[in-house]
Amino acid sequence: MGLRDSDADVRSRTKVEKSDRELVVTRSFDAPARILFEAWTKPELFMRWWAPKSMGMPLYSCEMDVRVGGKYRIEFGHDAANTWAFFGQYIEVIPNARIVWTNEEGEDGAVTTVTFEEVDGKTLLTFSELYPSKEAFEEGGGILPEQLDQLDELLASLTGDQ
Repeated sequence: MGLRDSDADVRSRTKVEKSDRELVVTRSFDAPARILFEAWTKPELFMRWWAPKSMGMPLYSCEMDVRVGGKYRIEFGHDAANTWAFFGQYIEVIPNARIVWTNEEGEDGAVTTVTFEEVDGKTLLTFSELYPSKEAFEEGGGILPEQLDQLDELLASLTGDQ
């Protein structure tokens, strides 16, 4: 098993910025952009990292048709009778570089953008959620540091850096 980043190193690789309507999180990963893109677009990989373990509620199902106009539906829960869903459609997809989607669970859903910038085998991921109003932003979700930690663990397993 390889050396893991210290908590300080992980924090220094993650930056969070907020405005009245937008959340922007950036974090660097020791993996190529194509692997990160796969982790965000292949349901079998996405399900391994997206649900924060601390929630105690796994992803029950994950459907992704990652193309412009394609739809996604992600359900949290332990069984079909008790799920909590997120859904929308992809409005921009540039392989290994950018994904943009709508969040259509309610009237005030955000537009989410994830970009992947690779330099020397490391990738800067930028996650942005833009809400239609300040009130919607205050009610919104965002991404949790725990999810990014879980993504980091998945990437290490996929790139053999364990």
